Amino acid sequence: MDKNRKVPLAQRVRPEVLSDFVGQQHLLGDNGFLKRAIAAKNIPSMILWGPPGSGKTTLAGIIAREVGYGFESISAVLFGVKEIKGLVEKAIETERLFGKKTILFVDEIHHFNKSQQDALLPYVERGDVILIGATTENPSFSINSALLSRCRVLVLNSLSEDDLKKIINRVIANQKDVFGRIIFEIDDKIVSMITRYSFGDARRALNLLEATITVASSENRTEIKEEDFQKALLDKIHLYDKKGDEHYNVVSAFIKSMRGSDPDAAVYYMVRMLESGEDPLFIIRRMIIFAAEDIGNADPQALVLATSTLIAFQHIGMPEGVLPMTECAIYLSCAPKSNTSLTSYVKARKDFLEHGPLEIPLKLRNAPTALMKSLGYSSGYKYPHNFDGNYIPNEVYLPDKLAKRRYYEPTENGFEKVIKERLLRIKKRDD
Repeated sequence: MDKNRKVPLAQRVRPEVLSDFVGQQHLLGDNGFLKRAIAAKNIPSMILWGPPGSGKTTLAGIIAREVGYGFESISAVLFGVKEIKGLVEKAIETERLFGKKTILFVDEIHHFNKSQQDALLPYVERGDVILIGATTENPSFSINSALLSRCRVLVLNSLSEDDLKKIINRVIANQKDVFGRIIFEIDDKIVSMITRYSFGDARRALNLLEATITVASSENRTEIKEEDFQKALLDKIHLYDKKGDEHYNVVSAFIKSMRGSDPDAAVYYMVRMLESGEDPLFIIRRMIIFAAEDIGNADPQALVLATSTLIAFQHIGMPEGVLPMTECAIYLSCAPKSNTSLTSYVKARKDFLEHGPLEIPLKLRNAPTALMKSLGYSSGYKYPHNFDGNYIPNEVYLPDKLAKRRYYEPTENGFEKVIKERLLRIKKRDD
């Protein structure tokens, strides 16, 4: 382990051999694809798709060392086609001289545009390099289909708290190698707190451990206290538990702010989620649900805009994707509200569960065959377009037992007021 204290802890303790790697047992267990590929020294080009701190970069380096391949690492944010071409030429020469393949690791490969991704195609196709791309974005949307078809997509999961504890406890057990002569006293409670607030991210866990130790060191103490952790956590205020209370609290605040027609609060909570690492697609899905549940027919355009926001985001991604998201959050907050989509469904569902699948009136049944017609299927059905106003007075479409039920009761809000007035006009013809 590197003793250079100027290097971040996560880098100093990065594992270099497969036996030290923690997590991703679905890939590295006895029957895991990567375990078998490494053992056979047959590594295909691949895309490692997983959340931050799940081990993508570390795993790529370990694969190269385990199979004895060369390793070139670049960031898609900083490198372009020219640099890629130079590395590929180097890889070709290495294989010619030494018979050794090279793994080209492209971190954040989703940042490459289409032409940059296309530039990789011939090299991957010919086997000049073995490409390992790392991404936190869905490859279906962020990697073009031609490149994706030449790579195997491997999904990495967030690490469990047990995985994170194993990583932290290994650092604690090897403090002399990591921190030098000073030995810090860190009990299990502190370790548990660190893992809880790391949310499956190994890098975040190690950064938080290092920050906690730094707080204690600044006060010339070797015993780590809970308040040291709390101070370190405050310095990393963006930490956000995607599965814990804070996650649900912020999401709840976001939805209730839109429901309460407060665009300022809605945008604030949306930004808070995004800056804390929430999946933008999760936020957009919540807005789509909100558009149907809390606005509905009071403004049917709300659902159109929400689903359009999803399409827009899938096309442009981050960071520009925050713009249609913000537009949508503001629109939903300012739109007239109605929850009749929800209440209508709940009432209809209650009747179905109580009465079961009641018989559909014969006049409404499909009659594609002579037998069905002879049994009365579709007999007596009246075609609304043949009647004045496209409405048949006193016609019943519900099963007989539910003939008088009313599930949809439009409000006076927004476009629902227009719907309500129309229904009242046509219903008057029933009298």
